[in-house]
Amino acid sequence: MAGLDALEFGCGGCQSGIKVATLGARVVGMDFSGTQLHHGLRHMAETGVRFPIVQASGEEIPFRPESFDLVFCDHGVMGFADPYLTVPGVARSLRPGGLFVFNVPTPILWMAWGDEGDGPPTRELRWDYFGMRSADSTDPEWLTTDFQLTYGDWIRLFRASGLHVEDLIELRPAADATTTYDGYAPLKWARAFPAENIWKVRKA
Repeated sequence: MAGLDALEFGCGGCQSGIKVATLGARVVGMDFSGTQLHHGLRHMAETGVRFPIVQASGEEIPFRPESFDLVFCDHGVMGFADPYLTVPGVARSLRPGGLFVFNVPTPILWMAWGDEGDGPPTRELRWDYFGMRSADSTDPEWLTTDFQLTYGDWIRLFRASGLHVEDLIELRPAADATTTYDGYAPLKWARAFPAENIWKVRKA
């Protein structure tokens, strides 16, 4: 990380950006939510690690082309914004050879989601794989629109944006892990099926 120009894309409370900055990167944080950015400022004050933060939409990245060596995202914008806008925008902001790493829910989680859009996921396929694009939450306390693509559509989008897949890491918790996300991906389910995956793609 030392010496890299890095963007925490959808930084939220900046926890990941703070970690990356401690490893020597020059970090910038970006998020659409002013509330989340205030949490980020608080975390920076608590840790003594500071870097610039920008309030902006992930669908309209406000940085010059080829500004970053690394763009990283833990959920957030890559699930809540249109990937057909975010991925090309990230590709433009990366320098040649730059790396984009992001964590998102898997298509498997989407297909297994409970009846009428209510979680948690089941061991049966409830929703179509083909035609995945976006879905609106039915939870009145968590009104969001989430985006998802098939694996093939992700790969075609990366290639069209000048990005090459280096790895797809399908996360599996340890057998003795604990979770506070039983309503999202119960441990037993997540041991059998990947609920999240990390894409690692690089600009040519």
